[in-house]
Amino acid sequence: MSTRRDFIKKGTLATAGLSFAMSASSYNSILGSNDRINMCFMGLGRRVPGYYPALDAEYNTRLLYLCDPKQSQVANALNAIKDKIDYKVKAEEDIRKVLQDKKLDVVFVATPDHWHTPAACMAMDAGKHVYVEKPCSHNPREGEILVDTQKRTGMHVQMGNQQRSSGHTIGIIKDIHEGLIGKPYKAVAFYSNRRGKVPHQVKQAPPADLNWDLFQGPAPRQEYYHDIWNYNWHWYGWKWGTAETGNNAVHELDVGRWALGVDFPKAVHADATKQHYTDDGWEMYDTMYATFEFEGDKTICWDGKSRNGYNTYGGGRGTIIYGTEGTVYVDRGKYRAFDRGGKLIKDSGQVSNESGVALGGGGDTTTRHVVNLLETIRGKEQLRAPIADAAKSNHLALLANLAYRSGKSFAIDPKTGKTDDAKVNENWSRAYEPGWELK
Repeated sequence: MSTRRDFIKKGTLATAGLSFAMSASSYNSILGSNDRINMCFMGLGRRVPGYYPALDAEYNTRLLYLCDPKQSQVANALNAIKDKIDYKVKAEEDIRKVLQDKKLDVVFVATPDHWHTPAACMAMDAGKHVYVEKPCSHNPREGEILVDTQKRTGMHVQMGNQQRSSGHTIGIIKDIHEGLIGKPYKAVAFYSNRRGKVPHQVKQAPPADLNWDLFQGPAPRQEYYHDIWNYNWHWYGWKWGTAETGNNAVHELDVGRWALGVDFPKAVHADATKQHYTDDGWEMYDTMYATFEFEGDKTICWDGKSRNGYNTYGGGRGTIIYGTEGTVYVDRGKYRAFDRGGKLIKDSGQVSNESGVALGGGGDTTTRHVVNLLETIRGKEQLRAPIADAAKSNHLALLANLAYRSGKSFAIDPKTGKTDDAKVNENWSRAYEPGWELK
Protein backbone atom coordinates (compact mmCIF):
# COMPACT_ATOMS: atom_id res chain seq x y z
CA MET A 1 0.00 0.00 0.00
CA SER A 2 1.35 3.40 -0.94
CA THR A 3 1.77 5.92 1.82
CA ARG A 4 0.27 9.38 2.10
CA ARG A 5 3.54 10.87 0.84
CA ASP A 6 3.54 8.58 -2.22
CA PHE A 7 -0.04 9.46 -2.94
CA ILE A 8 0.53 13.19 -2.89
CA LYS A 9 3.64 12.87 -5.01
CA LYS A 10 2.43 10.35 -7.59
CA GLY A 11 -1.35 10.27 -7.53
CA THR A 12 -2.98 13.59 -6.90
CA LEU A 13 -0.42 15.75 -8.65
CA ALA A 14 -0.83 13.66 -11.75
CA THR A 15 -4.61 13.83 -11.82
CA ALA A 16 -5.69 17.09 -10.26
CA GLY A 17 -3.66 19.34 -12.54
CA LEU A 18 -4.11 23.03 -11.96
CA SER A 19 -6.65 22.59 -9.14
CA PHE A 20 -3.79 22.77 -6.60
CA ALA A 21 -3.05 26.36 -7.54
CA MET A 22 -6.65 27.53 -7.59
CA SER A 23 -7.90 29.89 -4.96
CA ALA A 24 -11.38 29.33 -3.54
CA SER A 25 -12.69 32.32 -5.51
CA SER A 26 -11.27 30.95 -8.76
CA TYR A 27 -12.81 27.59 -7.98
CA ASN A 28 -16.23 29.14 -7.41
CA SER A 29 -16.16 30.72 -10.85
CA ILE A 30 -15.89 27.35 -12.63
CA LEU A 31 -18.60 25.45 -10.78
CA GLY A 32 -21.03 23.85 -13.18
CA SER A 33 -23.66 26.10 -14.69
CA ASN A 34 -26.26 24.58 -12.39
CA ASP A 35 -24.08 25.08 -9.28
CA ARG A 36 -24.32 21.41 -8.41
CA ILE A 37 -21.83 20.38 -5.72
CA ASN A 38 -20.37 16.87 -5.78
CA MET A 39 -19.71 15.33 -2.39
CA CYS A 40 -17.96 12.47 -0.63
CA PHE A 41 -18.90 11.27 2.85
CA MET A 42 -15.82 9.80 4.55
CA GLY A 43 -16.43 7.82 7.73
CA LEU A 44 -19.90 6.31 7.84
CA GLY A 45 -20.54 5.97 11.55
CA ARG A 46 -22.79 7.87 13.88
CA ARG A 47 -22.33 11.37 12.46
CA VAL A 48 -22.97 10.71 8.79
CA PRO A 49 -26.80 10.73 9.08
CA GLY A 50 -26.46 14.43 9.91
CA TYR A 51 -25.32 14.98 6.32
CA TYR A 52 -28.18 13.12 4.63
CA PRO A 53 -30.53 16.15 4.51
CA ALA A 54 -27.99 17.82 2.20
CA LEU A 55 -28.99 15.25 -0.42
CA ASP A 56 -32.44 16.82 -0.74
CA ALA A 57 -33.15 18.27 -4.17
CA GLU A 58 -33.38 21.83 -2.86
CA TYR A 59 -29.64 21.85 -2.08
CA ASN A 60 -28.55 20.81 -5.59
CA THR A 61 -25.91 18.30 -4.57
CA ARG A 62 -24.80 14.90 -5.78
CA LEU A 63 -23.16 12.27 -3.62
CA LEU A 64 -20.36 10.71 -5.65
CA TYR A 65 -18.71 8.55 -2.97
CA LEU A 66 -19.29 6.78 0.30
CA CYS A 67 -15.88 6.06 1.81
CA ASP A 68 -15.20 3.74 4.75
CA PRO A 69 -12.77 0.88 5.40
CA LYS A 70 -15.62 -1.31 6.72
CA GLN A 71 -17.97 -2.76 4.12
CA SER A 72 -20.97 -3.06 6.44
CA GLN A 73 -20.77 0.67 7.18
CA VAL A 74 -21.01 1.39 3.46
CA ALA A 75 -23.93 -1.00 3.11
CA ASN A 76 -25.75 0.65 6.00
CA ALA A 77 -25.26 4.10 4.51
CA LEU A 78 -26.43 3.00 1.07
CA ASN A 79 -29.55 1.53 2.62
CA ALA A 80 -30.21 4.70 4.62
CA ILE A 81 -30.15 6.95 1.55
CA LYS A 82 -31.84 4.66 -0.97
CA ASP A 83 -35.08 6.67 -0.83
CA LYS A 84 -33.33 10.03 -1.07
CA ILE A 85 -31.44 9.56 -4.33
CA ASP A 86 -32.22 8.00 -7.72
CA TYR A 87 -28.64 7.41 -8.89
CA LYS A 88 -25.77 5.11 -8.01
CA VAL A 89 -23.10 6.13 -5.50
CA LYS A 90 -19.60 4.72 -5.68
CA ALA A 91 -18.32 2.81 -2.64
CA GLU A 92 -14.61 3.17 -1.92
CA GLU A 93 -12.57 2.23 1.14
CA ASP A 94 -9.51 4.35 0.34
CA ILE A 95 -9.91 8.14 0.40
CA ARG A 96 -6.74 8.54 -1.66
CA LYS A 97 -8.49 6.97 -4.65
CA VAL A 98 -11.54 9.18 -4.13
CA LEU A 99 -9.45 12.34 -4.17
CA GLN A 100 -8.19 11.60 -7.66
CA ASP A 101 -11.66 12.37 -9.07
CA LYS A 102 -11.57 15.86 -10.55
CA LYS A 103 -15.36 16.10 -10.40
CA LEU A 104 -15.39 15.91 -6.60
CA ASP A 105 -15.91 19.27 -4.87
CA VAL A 106 -16.11 18.64 -1.13
CA VAL A 107 -15.22 15.93 1.39
CA PHE A 108 -17.07 15.45 4.67
CA VAL A 109 -14.71 13.92 7.25
CA ALA A 110 -16.49 11.98 10.01
CA THR A 111 -13.80 9.42 10.78
CA PRO A 112 -12.12 8.61 14.10
CA ASP A 113 -10.11 11.57 15.39
CA HIS A 114 -6.68 10.37 14.24
CA TRP A 115 -7.82 10.73 10.61
CA HIS A 116 -9.37 14.22 10.80
CA THR A 117 -6.41 16.45 10.01
CA PRO A 118 -4.62 14.07 7.61
CA ALA A 119 -7.81 13.53 5.59
CA ALA A 120 -8.64 17.24 5.55
CA CYS A 121 -5.13 18.18 4.43
CA MET A 122 -5.08 15.51 1.73
CA ALA A 123 -8.43 16.77 0.47
CA MET A 124 -7.29 20.40 0.39
CA ASP A 125 -4.08 19.43 -1.39
CA ALA A 126 -6.27 17.69 -3.98
CA GLY A 127 -8.28 20.87 -4.51
CA LYS A 128 -11.33 19.86 -2.46
CA HIS A 129 -13.26 21.82 0.14
CA VAL A 130 -13.74 20.18 3.54
CA TYR A 131 -16.28 19.76 6.30
CA VAL A 132 -14.38 18.21 9.21
CA GLU A 133 -16.02 17.06 12.41
CA LYS A 134 -14.69 18.11 15.77
CA PRO A 135 -12.07 17.70 16.97
CA CYS A 136 -10.60 19.16 13.81
CA SER A 137 -7.19 17.96 14.98
CA HIS A 138 -5.92 15.18 17.19
CA ASN A 139 -3.17 17.32 18.77
CA PRO A 140 -2.06 20.97 18.75
CA ARG A 141 0.55 20.53 16.03
CA GLU A 142 -2.04 19.09 13.67
CA GLY A 143 -4.24 22.11 14.35
CA GLU A 144 -1.41 24.37 13.23
CA ILE A 145 -0.86 22.28 10.10
CA LEU A 146 -4.57 22.27 9.29
CA VAL A 147 -4.83 26.06 9.46
CA ASP A 148 -1.61 26.52 7.47
CA THR A 149 -2.83 24.14 4.76
CA GLN A 150 -6.11 26.00 4.43
CA LYS A 151 -4.29 29.31 4.06
CA ARG A 152 -1.92 27.83 1.49
CA THR A 153 -4.59 26.17 -0.66
CA GLY A 154 -7.41 28.69 -0.22
CA MET A 155 -9.99 25.92 0.07
CA HIS A 156 -13.02 26.39 2.31
CA VAL A 157 -12.85 24.36 5.55
CA GLN A 158 -15.73 24.27 8.02
CA MET A 159 -15.46 22.51 11.37
CA GLY A 160 -18.49 20.65 12.68
CA ASN A 161 -19.14 22.99 15.59
CA GLN A 162 -22.68 23.30 14.30
CA GLN A 163 -23.99 25.56 17.05
CA ARG A 164 -22.33 28.40 15.13
CA SER A 165 -25.24 27.94 12.70
CA SER A 166 -27.90 27.81 15.41
CA GLY A 167 -30.32 30.69 14.95
CA HIS A 168 -31.15 31.11 18.63
CA THR A 169 -27.46 30.89 19.61
CA ILE A 170 -26.46 33.46 16.99
CA GLY A 171 -29.21 35.73 18.33
CA ILE A 172 -28.32 35.50 22.02
CA ILE A 173 -24.58 35.87 21.38
CA LYS A 174 -25.38 39.04 19.44
CA ASP A 175 -27.42 40.26 22.41
CA ILE A 176 -24.53 39.49 24.76
CA HIS A 177 -22.11 41.41 22.56
CA GLU A 178 -24.54 44.32 22.54
CA GLY A 179 -24.60 44.48 26.34
CA LEU A 180 -27.60 42.38 27.41
CA ILE A 181 -25.77 41.12 30.51
CA GLY A 182 -23.12 43.82 30.77
CA LYS A 183 -19.52 42.71 30.33
CA PRO A 184 -19.32 38.91 29.90
CA TYR A 185 -16.48 37.65 32.06
CA LYS A 186 -16.98 33.94 32.66
CA ALA A 187 -18.41 30.94 30.81
CA VAL A 188 -19.03 27.47 32.20
CA ALA A 189 -19.28 24.82 29.49
CA PHE A 190 -20.68 21.50 30.67
CA TYR A 191 -21.53 17.95 29.67
CA SER A 192 -23.10 15.18 31.76
CA ASN A 193 -23.65 11.67 30.43
CA ARG A 194 -24.19 8.14 31.71
CA ARG A 195 -21.67 6.16 29.69
CA GLY A 196 -21.36 2.60 30.91
CA LYS A 197 -18.66 0.04 31.36
CA VAL A 198 -16.13 -0.37 28.55
CA PRO A 199 -14.68 -3.84 27.81
CA HIS A 200 -10.98 -4.46 28.17
CA GLN A 201 -9.04 -4.72 24.94
CA VAL A 202 -8.79 -8.33 23.79
CA LYS A 203 -6.63 -9.19 20.79
CA GLN A 204 -8.45 -10.90 17.93
CA ALA A 205 -8.57 -10.95 14.16
CA PRO A 206 -10.17 -7.84 12.61
CA PRO A 207 -13.74 -8.23 11.31
CA ALA A 208 -13.68 -9.86 7.89
CA ASP A 209 -15.12 -6.77 6.22
CA LEU A 210 -12.76 -4.26 7.87
CA ASN A 211 -9.59 -3.04 6.19
CA TRP A 212 -7.66 -2.67 9.44
CA ASP A 213 -4.65 -1.14 7.70
CA LEU A 214 -6.77 1.68 6.26
CA PHE A 215 -8.58 2.20 9.55
CA GLN A 216 -5.22 2.86 11.15
CA GLY A 217 -4.11 5.10 8.29
CA PRO A 218 -1.70 7.70 9.75
CA ALA A 219 -1.37 5.87 13.10
CA PRO A 220 1.51 3.48 13.82
CA ARG A 221 0.48 -0.12 13.15
CA GLN A 222 -0.70 -2.43 15.91
CA GLU A 223 -2.72 -5.62 16.32
CA TYR A 224 -6.51 -5.43 16.30
CA TYR A 225 -8.51 -5.51 19.51
CA HIS A 226 -12.13 -6.51 19.93
CA ASP A 227 -14.58 -3.85 18.79
CA ILE A 228 -12.00 -1.07 18.66
CA TRP A 229 -13.55 0.20 15.41
CA ASN A 230 -16.98 0.68 16.99
CA TYR A 231 -16.71 3.83 19.12
CA ASN A 232 -14.46 2.30 21.79
CA TRP A 233 -11.43 3.76 20.04
CA HIS A 234 -12.44 6.94 21.93
CA TRP A 235 -11.34 5.40 25.22
CA TYR A 236 -8.51 3.06 24.21
CA GLY A 237 -5.53 5.33 24.73
CA TRP A 238 -4.34 8.40 22.84
CA LYS A 239 -3.47 6.85 19.48
CA TRP A 240 -6.99 7.24 18.07
CA GLY A 241 -9.03 9.60 20.22
CA THR A 242 -8.92 12.78 22.26
CA ALA A 243 -10.97 11.64 25.29
CA GLU A 244 -14.29 13.23 26.20
CA THR A 245 -12.91 16.75 26.07
CA GLY A 246 -11.97 16.37 22.42
CA ASN A 247 -15.08 14.32 21.77
CA ASN A 248 -17.63 16.76 23.18
CA ALA A 249 -16.17 19.80 24.97
CA VAL A 250 -15.19 21.52 21.72
CA HIS A 251 -18.84 22.42 21.07
CA GLU A 252 -19.55 24.17 24.35
CA LEU A 253 -16.07 25.64 24.73
CA ASP A 254 -16.65 27.20 21.33
CA VAL A 255 -19.84 28.88 22.51
CA GLY A 256 -18.04 30.18 25.60
CA ARG A 257 -15.15 31.57 23.59
CA TRP A 258 -17.60 33.12 21.11
CA ALA A 259 -19.59 34.81 23.87
CA LEU A 260 -16.54 36.17 25.70
CA GLY A 261 -14.78 37.27 22.52
CA VAL A 262 -11.48 35.58 23.37
CA ASP A 263 -8.90 33.61 21.41
CA PHE A 264 -6.06 31.79 23.17
CA PRO A 265 -5.78 31.56 26.97
CA LYS A 266 -2.81 32.58 29.06
CA ALA A 267 -3.01 29.59 31.41
CA VAL A 268 -4.77 26.24 31.72
CA HIS A 269 -5.51 24.04 34.73
CA ALA A 270 -7.22 20.63 34.76
CA ASP A 271 -8.48 18.42 37.56
CA ALA A 272 -9.18 15.12 35.84
CA THR A 273 -9.21 11.43 36.70
CA LYS A 274 -11.06 8.19 36.10
CA GLN A 275 -13.75 7.96 38.77
CA HIS A 276 -16.15 5.27 37.53
CA TYR A 277 -15.73 1.56 36.71
CA THR A 278 -12.10 1.91 37.67
CA ASP A 279 -11.35 -1.69 36.61
CA ASP A 280 -12.79 -1.50 33.07
CA GLY A 281 -11.09 -0.85 29.73
CA TRP A 282 -11.51 2.93 29.69
CA GLU A 283 -7.91 4.19 29.69
CA MET A 284 -8.17 7.93 30.35
CA TYR A 285 -10.10 10.27 32.64
CA ASP A 286 -13.90 10.15 32.64
CA THR A 287 -14.31 13.26 34.81
CA MET A 288 -12.66 16.64 34.23
CA TYR A 289 -12.94 20.18 35.50
CA ALA A 290 -10.69 22.46 33.47
CA THR A 291 -10.12 26.20 33.76
CA PHE A 292 -8.79 28.48 31.03
CA GLU A 293 -7.61 31.94 32.06
CA PHE A 294 -7.70 34.74 29.48
CA GLU A 295 -6.45 38.28 29.42
CA GLY A 296 -8.96 40.89 30.56
CA ASP A 297 -9.97 38.88 33.65
CA LYS A 298 -12.04 36.42 31.62
CA THR A 299 -12.37 32.71 32.34
CA ILE A 300 -13.84 29.65 30.66
CA CYS A 301 -14.44 26.48 32.66
CA TRP A 302 -15.22 22.99 31.39
CA ASP A 303 -17.21 20.66 33.64
CA GLY A 304 -17.22 17.27 31.92
CA LYS A 305 -18.76 14.20 33.54
CA SER A 306 -18.88 11.29 31.13
CA ARG A 307 -20.37 8.77 33.55
CA ASN A 308 -22.48 10.75 35.97
CA GLY A 309 -25.84 11.76 34.55
CA TYR A 310 -26.73 14.30 37.22
CA ASN A 311 -27.71 17.47 35.36
CA THR A 312 -25.77 19.91 37.50
CA TYR A 313 -26.81 22.90 35.42
CA GLY A 314 -30.32 21.80 34.46
CA GLY A 315 -29.44 20.03 31.23
CA GLY A 316 -27.15 17.43 29.74
CA ARG A 317 -24.94 19.91 27.91
CA GLY A 318 -24.73 23.63 27.33
CA THR A 319 -22.97 26.84 28.28
CA ILE A 320 -23.64 29.42 30.99
CA ILE A 321 -22.29 32.93 30.38
CA TYR A 322 -21.92 35.27 33.35
CA GLY A 323 -21.86 39.03 32.89
CA THR A 324 -21.61 42.02 35.18
CA GLU A 325 -25.36 42.62 34.79
CA GLY A 326 -26.82 39.17 34.23
CA THR A 327 -26.47 35.59 33.08
CA VAL A 328 -27.34 33.54 29.99
CA TYR A 329 -27.97 29.81 29.75
CA VAL A 330 -27.77 28.47 26.19
CA ASP A 331 -27.77 24.96 24.78
CA ARG A 332 -28.50 23.39 21.42
CA GLY A 333 -32.24 23.80 21.75
CA LYS A 334 -32.87 27.05 23.60
CA TYR A 335 -31.61 29.96 25.68
CA ARG A 336 -32.72 31.78 28.80
CA ALA A 337 -31.39 35.18 29.93
CA PHE A 338 -31.56 36.53 33.49
CA ASP A 339 -30.81 39.89 35.07
CA ARG A 340 -28.26 40.25 37.86
CA GLY A 341 -30.90 39.44 40.45
CA GLY A 342 -31.81 36.17 38.72
CA LYS A 343 -35.06 37.33 37.11
CA LEU A 344 -35.84 35.85 33.70
CA ILE A 345 -35.73 38.61 31.10
CA LYS A 346 -35.63 36.69 27.83
CA ASP A 347 -36.57 33.13 26.87
CA SER A 348 -36.35 31.58 23.41
CA GLY A 349 -38.41 28.53 24.28
CA GLN A 350 -37.44 25.22 22.66
CA VAL A 351 -36.52 26.23 19.10
CA SER A 352 -34.20 23.49 17.77
CA ASN A 353 -34.33 19.72 17.45
CA GLU A 354 -30.56 19.29 17.39
CA SER A 355 -29.50 16.28 19.43
CA GLY A 356 -27.83 16.61 22.81
CA VAL A 357 -25.87 13.87 24.57
CA ALA A 358 -27.32 10.97 22.55
CA LEU A 359 -24.91 9.09 20.32
CA GLY A 360 -24.99 10.12 16.71
CA GLY A 361 -26.52 13.46 16.13
CA GLY A 362 -27.88 15.61 13.43
CA GLY A 363 -30.83 17.95 13.31
CA ASP A 364 -31.81 21.30 11.95
CA THR A 365 -28.65 23.04 13.16
CA THR A 366 -26.32 20.51 11.55
CA THR A 367 -28.25 20.87 8.31
CA ARG A 368 -27.85 24.65 8.37
CA HIS A 369 -24.15 24.27 9.12
CA VAL A 370 -23.63 21.91 6.19
CA VAL A 371 -25.66 24.11 3.86
CA ASN A 372 -23.61 27.12 4.98
CA LEU A 373 -20.50 25.40 3.61
CA LEU A 374 -22.28 24.55 0.35
CA GLU A 375 -23.47 28.11 -0.11
CA THR A 376 -20.01 29.44 0.74
CA ILE A 377 -18.54 27.24 -1.98
CA ARG A 378 -21.07 28.82 -4.35
CA GLY A 379 -19.97 32.27 -3.22
CA LYS A 380 -23.35 33.12 -1.69
CA GLU A 381 -22.48 33.01 2.04
CA GLN A 382 -19.49 33.18 4.35
CA LEU A 383 -18.40 30.32 6.61
CA ARG A 384 -19.77 30.46 10.13
CA ALA A 385 -16.94 28.29 11.47
CA PRO A 386 -13.87 28.91 9.28
CA ILE A 387 -11.06 26.69 10.39
CA ALA A 388 -8.71 29.54 11.34
CA ASP A 389 -11.15 30.49 14.10
CA ALA A 390 -12.72 27.11 14.88
CA ALA A 391 -9.30 25.58 15.51
CA LYS A 392 -8.88 27.96 18.46
CA SER A 393 -11.86 26.38 20.23
CA ASN A 394 -10.53 22.94 19.39
CA HIS A 395 -7.18 24.03 20.84
CA LEU A 396 -8.76 24.64 24.24
CA ALA A 397 -9.85 21.01 24.50
CA LEU A 398 -6.41 19.81 23.47
CA LEU A 399 -4.74 22.06 26.05
CA ALA A 400 -6.93 20.54 28.76
CA ASN A 401 -5.83 17.09 27.65
CA LEU A 402 -2.19 18.19 27.79
CA ALA A 403 -2.70 19.44 31.35
CA TYR A 404 -4.08 16.02 32.29
CA ARG A 405 -1.37 14.06 30.50
CA SER A 406 1.47 16.17 31.91
CA GLY A 407 -0.07 16.29 35.38
CA LYS A 408 0.43 20.03 35.67
CA SER A 409 -0.99 23.48 35.00
CA PHE A 410 0.95 25.58 32.55
CA ALA A 411 1.22 28.99 30.94
CA ILE A 412 0.27 29.74 27.33
CA ASP A 413 1.29 32.57 25.05
CA PRO A 414 -2.10 34.26 24.45
CA LYS A 415 -0.94 35.55 21.08
CA THR A 416 0.09 32.17 19.61
CA GLY A 417 -1.52 29.50 21.78
CA LYS A 418 1.88 27.87 22.32
CA THR A 419 3.74 26.96 25.51
CA ASP A 420 7.44 26.67 26.26
CA ASP A 421 6.81 24.02 28.94
CA ALA A 422 8.97 21.07 27.88
CA LYS A 423 6.89 18.48 29.75
CA VAL A 424 3.68 19.63 28.08
CA ASN A 425 5.32 19.82 24.67
CA GLU A 426 6.15 16.12 24.81
CA ASN A 427 2.60 15.50 23.58
CA TRP A 428 2.23 18.57 21.34
CA SER A 429 2.31 16.22 18.34
CA ARG A 430 2.10 12.43 17.93
CA ALA A 431 3.80 9.51 16.25
CA TYR A 432 2.86 8.55 12.67
CA GLU A 433 3.17 5.46 10.57
CA PRO A 434 6.29 6.02 8.43
CA GLY A 435 5.37 7.85 5.26
CA TRP A 436 2.21 9.40 6.73
CA GLU A 437 3.90 12.25 8.60
CA LEU A 438 2.34 15.71 8.43
CA LYS A 439 4.63 18.72 7.98
